Amino acid sequence: MSPAEFDKLVEKAIRAIPPRFRRRLHNVVFLVEREPPRPGLLGLYHGRPLAYRSVSDSFHLPDHITIFQGPHERLASSPAHLEQMLEETVWHEVAHYFGMDEPQVRSAERRRRLATRRRELP
Repeated sequence: MSPAEFDKLVEKAIRAIPPRFRRRLHNVVFLVEREPPRPGLLGLYHGRPLAYRSVSDSFHLPDHITIFQGPHERLASSPAHLEQMLEETVWHEVAHYFGMDEPQVRSAERRRRLATRRRELP
């Protein structure tokens, strides 16, 4: 897949974030890179989480959420699966932006998957 096509899928995943959360994303940049700095990463948040900021903080550079194209493409079993993985990765990194640590993010992901399954049941 071309980088431009992958960028469009990442943009779609960002638009899938509910507006109440998207409105609170300030001074954060989404980037796409081909490969991660170490194996096993699909995305990476770099910055100071929102929960740890204060009104007395001075100016700081934008936080970065990086999505890695190569691992997503290698792990995806179909185009639909790729889109689902990207949505999950973007959500995961945004959760870090809001101040959740890895165990909290994993727990929230499990709750989100369960809620989604419940909505899908007849």
